[in-house]
Amino acid sequence: MDGFVGDLLGEDSSVVARMQKKFWKTKQVLIKATGKKEDEYVVASDADLDAKLEFFRSVQSTCTELLKVIEKYQHRITRLSQEENELGLFLRFQAEHDRTKAGNMMDATSKALCASAKKRMALCAPLKRLHQEVETFRRRAIADTLLTVGRMEKARTEYRGALLWMKDVSQELDPDTYKQLEKFRKVQGQVRATKSQFEKLKNDVCQKVDMLGASRCNMLSHSLCNYQTTLLHFWEKTAQALSGIHDAFQGHVPYQFTTLKDLRDPLEQITAAQQGAPDDKVLQDDTGSLWFNPP
Repeated sequence: MDGFVGDLLGEDSSVVARMQKKFWKTKQVLIKATGKKEDEYVVASDADLDAKLEFFRSVQSTCTELLKVIEKYQHRITRLSQEENELGLFLRFQAEHDRTKAGNMMDATSKALCASAKKRMALCAPLKRLHQEVETFRRRAIADTLLTVGRMEKARTEYRGALLWMKDVSQELDPDTYKQLEKFRKVQGQVRATKSQFEKLKNDVCQKVDMLGASRCNMLSHSLCNYQTTLLHFWEKTAQALSGIHDAFQGHVPYQFTTLKDLRDPLEQITAAQQGAPDDKVLQDDTGSLWFNPP
């Protein structure tokens, strides 16, 4: 009977301990959510961890933005190639009806533009590969690190909650009172256990973030190298074709163009001319143009 009562008392104390643990953990969550100031020494001890987390968030956000930029870039390349090809076809059509040297220039330019549009589309292949690798990196490496960060944050909350609990108990501690001293030792054991778990996950997070940064550098170096090679090849071929057109028609007299900057209604011009000269001096010829009869 005494053993049964002792088990009940032990179970009750265990339930109370769990409730107290949850209470201080919840209090720590509220402190973090409301932005209240925490112990400066505890915060300073996690400075290296917070720096790693800041870097991780940067990697996470920049990868998402990079995916969006690659998608827009591919779309713009496709549209530009289509417009360039349309311009080349237009010049080819005009060259078929123009047998002058200008027609020859339009024909040569149309070939260069159509070829440039075709070569530019080759950029989409390395960009597509880069998009796939960044997406895989985001779904696997970043997601795995994010899970570890979540477990670490949970352990840190429990550890800091235990520190709050121990601080509260220590303020009322009387070394001469056995029950209070025993309670303090139990809380101290809780702090040690939560700290051990937190330190382990803290090291895991720091190692994974370092590996994440190195993996991202290797991935971008490899993928962007292929893109750079394709881009340089495209510009070399395009510059060579356009330079050939420039050299072939060197010395050709250029056309002189006149640009109309303002268009006015002819009726307004007639009205203005009539208001600026006497009626008997404003005459109109057979072509509809105005001229003034000298006095």
